[in-house]
Amino acid sequence: MDRFRDLKKNLQEITRSLEEVFARLTSMPELDPRVFEDWEATCGRIQRQLEEEVFRVAVVGAIKSGKSTFINSLLKGDLLKRGAGVITSIVTRVRSGRRTKAKLFLKSWDDVNSEIDLATALFPNLSWRSENRDFDIRREKDRTGLADALAQLTTDHLITSDSRDANSVLLSSYVRGYDEMKDLIGPESITFEIAGGRFHEHRQFVANDFRSVYMKDIELDIAGIDLDRNIEIADCQGGDSSNPIHLSMIQDYLLMTHLIVYVISSRTGLRQADIKLLNIIKKMGILHNILFVVNADFSDHDSLEDLKTLVGKITEEITLIKSGPEVYTLSALFNLFRERRSDLIEKDHQRLDQWENDKSLVAFSDDGSERFLEAFQHKLSEERLSLLLTNNVERIAVIVAGLADWIRVNSDILGRDATGAADVIDKINRHKERMNQIRSMINSTLQGTVQKVQKTVKSDVDRFFDPRSTAIVGSIQDFIHGYRLNFGDYEENVSNAGFSSTMYLVFQEFRQALNTYLAESVNPEVIRFVREEEEKIKSSLETVAEPYDAMIRDALLEHDQSMGGVGISLSAREQQTVTLPDMETIRNLASLALSPAGTQMHYSAKIRTEAVMRLGIYKVVKVVKKIFKKPLRNEREEALLALRDGFQRIKRETERSILFHFKDYKENIKFQFLLKLIDATSGHLQEALTDRFQAYATDSSSMVKLVHTEQSEKQHALDTLGDLEKQVADITAALTNLRAQIDPT
Repeated sequence: MDRFRDLKKNLQEITRSLEEVFARLTSMPELDPRVFEDWEATCGRIQRQLEEEVFRVAVVGAIKSGKSTFINSLLKGDLLKRGAGVITSIVTRVRSGRRTKAKLFLKSWDDVNSEIDLATALFPNLSWRSENRDFDIRREKDRTGLADALAQLTTDHLITSDSRDANSVLLSSYVRGYDEMKDLIGPESITFEIAGGRFHEHRQFVANDFRSVYMKDIELDIAGIDLDRNIEIADCQGGDSSNPIHLSMIQDYLLMTHLIVYVISSRTGLRQADIKLLNIIKKMGILHNILFVVNADFSDHDSLEDLKTLVGKITEEITLIKSGPEVYTLSALFNLFRERRSDLIEKDHQRLDQWENDKSLVAFSDDGSERFLEAFQHKLSEERLSLLLTNNVERIAVIVAGLADWIRVNSDILGRDATGAADVIDKINRHKERMNQIRSMINSTLQGTVQKVQKTVKSDVDRFFDPRSTAIVGSIQDFIHGYRLNFGDYEENVSNAGFSSTMYLVFQEFRQALNTYLAESVNPEVIRFVREEEEKIKSSLETVAEPYDAMIRDALLEHDQSMGGVGISLSAREQQTVTLPDMETIRNLASLALSPAGTQMHYSAKIRTEAVMRLGIYKVVKVVKKIFKKPLRNEREEALLALRDGFQRIKRETERSILFHFKDYKENIKFQFLLKLIDATSGHLQEALTDRFQAYATDSSSMVKLVHTEQSEKQHALDTLGDLEKQVADITAALTNLRAQIDPT
């Protein structure tokens, strides 16, 4: 990390020095301050990018695999709560800071009430709800009514698919946490900080469901850790949570991630949950940049051979998903205990002493730790160089070379008499006309290409989200149509709990299945599609740039030869091909983010009303059948028939909601993300192409005027340009040295 940090600091110093040159030039009264505004804007963007660009590392894995312990051991401190709660999923982000503090990003009251409204859709017995008003947890009547309704739920309502029902946990957590959190929540989302000696109190929020439910996420800024300020390590809660919304939250963070560290517990090996999550990551198209860590529990293995056998088996299984995986075995808890030896309680001291006696396991873990850190450092430094530094260094090099030539040409003009200066200006103006023609052609061609790419992308998006296609919307419709329930399983529940409660159970089971399908199958496909479109945008625009890149080089060579003809020697040019930065950089600079694909269904009370009406109709039918002595299959027939019709209504409402949501989501991806990304990418490309002749397209008439002024004024301008020429020469030397360090070859 030190190497990257040093090189980034060097580039920042070079950029600041360049900005100082521009400041001196624009302060010269003889010059139009707008002459260098494009170059100044480029330097400003590069400086902001170097300061704000974040390299994100996501630590992912199944519940209880040791992710938090692994991060603690990596950062050599007991920073994250180990064994945190698994019901509410919060991404905990860790960064280096000037002082240690926890920043809790809290939901607004509207966020809270909206989630509760969604979770109470088809809730049994809504008599506790305020009439003709939306639910508001701040109203005591609404809050106590919800608490009473939750207390009346049966075991069937509290347990779904052999695990705690996510909706009931969410609702009860909101009610239980209200008194503690009410003074922190406001009408808008706010950030609450815990710093100083109270820092570790943040754990009470992360590990406690009825506090963490009020949070969006949390960032820990830690002073004194060996981590660059632009690196963020995130503890993503278990990917095998029973709540599919948690998986969507992990996917949202993975969208922004540059490196994934996948942690597997040696106690369990590669579980079905791991295989499912890894396949989802593969579908998203981000499996290429991943490191695997087998987190060894020394107490669980009789010998080193036993551990090696397990690691071999895990590696074979991972290879089925990703060829040539980088797998490292280490004990995160052992590393943490050894690092924090003086702070351990007696029980942990004894465990550490016992582990240290097994020299073979310790040596094996130490070797895995060393190899992992080496690979990790390489990802953070060497690969980050290509992502962040290399492209920016080349952009700065173009500006510095152009600026040096501008100073040299204009210094020469000032040193000539009026006739000689006019001759040079005449040649410059002819080349300026040529440069402007090229600029105009570039603008025109890029504009035409942008329109074509926009048309292609629009067509791709429409086709991908077409309900008649099986890609996304069609597949969801097929899932909804094909979803079946065995209504016979609900006969006893109808009898014991009543129709309304049973409708809620049916709805919950269906919604859980649908949300799981969206998280596991739909979201990854949307992400993969968008990433493919991004690469298509980049390659299409870069292809158009190639002929103009050559045209610009020829025009600049012609300009240099012309200047040589009047005795002005310019520096040799590097023949570099224009390339775009990676799309992540362009997205960040344009403040573009892909909206999450997860959808929450807004079911109306109309579903319940129609189902209850159906039940009344079937009761009338039952009476009629009795009058005419027609046989009934059983006493609960009318309720099951109403339940079946109610469920069909739920499916129809869901399908309508899905179609509406994805129609809106399609337009959002198209107009608010991809088309804006095309404009941003085109702007970057145009800037990269024209940066090289910016100096030769400027107006030099001010220098001609100086030729006719008093000698003292002319000499002052010459002295200023001479000083700046030396300063630019120093910048050039520093830039050459930096480029050699980045690429020693």
